[in-house]
Amino acid sequence: MEQRALGRSGLEVPVVGMGTWKTFDVREESGEAQAHAIVERALALGASFFDSSPMYGAAERVLGGALTGSRDRVVVATKIWARSSEEAAQQVRAALGFFGGRVDLYQIHNLVSWREHLTLLERLKEEGQVRAIGATHYSPSAFGTLAEVMQSGRIAAIQVPYNPLQRDVESAILPLAADLGLGVVVMRPFGEGGLLREVPAARDLRPLKPFGVTTWPQALLKWVLSDPRCHVAIPATFNPDHVRDNAAAGRPPWFGREEREYVARLAQRPS
Repeated sequence: MEQRALGRSGLEVPVVGMGTWKTFDVREESGEAQAHAIVERALALGASFFDSSPMYGAAERVLGGALTGSRDRVVVATKIWARSSEEAAQQVRAALGFFGGRVDLYQIHNLVSWREHLTLLERLKEEGQVRAIGATHYSPSAFGTLAEVMQSGRIAAIQVPYNPLQRDVESAILPLAADLGLGVVVMRPFGEGGLLREVPAARDLRPLKPFGVTTWPQALLKWVLSDPRCHVAIPATFNPDHVRDNAAAGRPPWFGREEREYVARLAQRPS
């Protein structure tokens, strides 16, 4: 799988990683065993970037347990999602406990109390407990504030939604990230599953076979990753076969403009 430098963060990441929203929020023994199996499969395929958040229920704890013995092989991204400094401090203590005393990319989730939390994360970075700082948001209504944070010079990466039907970041956020040398983590490459409800016919995917694409999820991931401004996509899954298929999209050749336009048309009118 191709590796890319995550902007000026200092992190080298695989282009396909894993999100943990919903899928790793499990508490029963069988669910945790499945999470461990998913992580093991991901590591075997080179998908060694994992993203989580305290907003995701038990996901941080479950991911941390699944990474036991493998922490030095992965890049862990998580988030602060807190209204107060006390709550933020509690979240940081928990995350550092789950992830071996360090977080590779610590992000401010949805820009909640971002000014206060940036100061905390900068201190943690100085202490060596955080390697890079980022910020996330899912809503175009917040992209003006996100741009302000990006231009502050205090973060190294952003996390935003991007897929053929959700392209708001193309107008300002992705160009700004490229100009500033910021890493871009792409959430929702499948539109929270909406783009997988109706799948194009196999005949419609045949023109993409020279690019190593045999499934619709692979087409969607390669559509994202063929934009060089995007460094890693983080689909969430709890199916080992899906991990393998997703990872296969992380190898060149990449789509050109015509192929990306073709995938976008398929997304608008699946057949």
